[in-house]
Amino acid sequence: MFTYDLLIKNGKIVTSGDCYIADIGIKNGKIKDISDEIALDKTKKVFDASGKIVMPGGIDVHTHLDMPFGGTYSSDNFETGTKAAAIGGTTSIIDYAVQPKDKTLNETIDIWNEKAKGKAVIDYGFHLAVTKLNDTTREELPKLLKNGFPSFKVFMVYDGMRLRDGELMEILKIAKDNDGLVCVHAENYDSINYRIEGLLAEGKTEPIYHAVSRPQKCEAEATNRAVKLAEMLDAPIYIVHVSNGEASDIITNSRKQGFKTMGETCPQYLLLSIDNYREEDFNGAKYVMSPPLRESFNQELLWDDLRLGGLQSIATDHCPFFMDQKRMGENDFTKIPNGAPGIEARMALIHHFGVNGGHISMERFVELTSSNPAKIFGMYPQKGTIAVNSDADIVIFDTDKEVTISIDNLHEEVDYTPYEGFKVKGYPIATFSRGELIAENGEYLGDEGRGLLLKRGKPEIQ
Repeated sequence: MFTYDLLIKNGKIVTSGDCYIADIGIKNGKIKDISDEIALDKTKKVFDASGKIVMPGGIDVHTHLDMPFGGTYSSDNFETGTKAAAIGGTTSIIDYAVQPKDKTLNETIDIWNEKAKGKAVIDYGFHLAVTKLNDTTREELPKLLKNGFPSFKVFMVYDGMRLRDGELMEILKIAKDNDGLVCVHAENYDSINYRIEGLLAEGKTEPIYHAVSRPQKCEAEATNRAVKLAEMLDAPIYIVHVSNGEASDIITNSRKQGFKTMGETCPQYLLLSIDNYREEDFNGAKYVMSPPLRESFNQELLWDDLRLGGLQSIATDHCPFFMDQKRMGENDFTKIPNGAPGIEARMALIHHFGVNGGHISMERFVELTSSNPAKIFGMYPQKGTIAVNSDADIVIFDTDKEVTISIDNLHEEVDYTPYEGFKVKGYPIATFSRGELIAENGEYLGDEGRGLLLKRGKPEIQ
């Protein structure tokens, strides 16, 4: 008689397009049966999900683990960061592997896989951030696009990392010709430098001037430029960490014209604002990230675009630094390491403020945090859904569980959370990765280093 390794019973299954009560039979890490009732004598283990939501594991497609930045490294490595992710209901990540100035893209993969292999506890992939375009890079790009690395990133800012417009166009063309996708960090490099020079000359060094130096029009202009370059080529493009309605409108309007333009936002832009930089005793540095937090009116605009389809995903841009690291910029905001934590709280925050807040449906929540990321980045239907033959990456979500988010109950390797004191109703209580229960009730239970490198397929335009 056929025996399942695990049976998840009586839960309310929610995917991006459906909602129903059923049992799930799991064998060898895969979903093998979804039925109204599967007999208990057909399984070795049972997880009773009565009264709970059963949904695909979250997929965070924008993380920076163990990343070098400004003379230091982000404080979460692939072990601590993926454990926190798992406890928070995320079962896969795609991290940004940033090409060092003296390395090839293939060498960059080796460097990042050395960081992750044997440490990550959930499955992981890499976006390759191209920081120089030369003959070697041109030769590598098409091969990597066909060999499981179908997405690249281009920075329009940061010395030593940014590419110029012509180089961005060339990479967009290579990606288009080889079924790939280019992710773009869109900010106007020259305007930032101009404004920083003026602010520092006036002695304006506090964290809030990080935001002042990078106003939303700086992001909107670069977003428009990147999108128009992609439109010229009819190439797909994905704008990362969209922080404001003006930039989001550019993506939305491009999509209405039939172009393959997509965008993501992050919880910080939906829930925090420029006012956070005014916290006393240098605490505003907690929120120094790029692009920066915006005026609060943008939050409603971003929620609208998420609901109506102008934006396609919600990631975190998880890039934490201890406050001691942030203090590198105590007398100069340009030296504050850019980034903040968020990998663990994403699912609960977006459920509470999105679903409970009336902005999005439960199905759209799953779509934005799991299904769309899987489709856009070539992991669907292996990941991002609950279906026969898909990986059994499953989260049990208790919509009645109330939690006050605090550094005291999170597991990220950092000494603060931007969401301290946020009260949420609805929280992940169990996380399964490839059929293994790896986290339950705030505790990591799985084996060490069990995560696998994902070789991804062709991106789907959403």
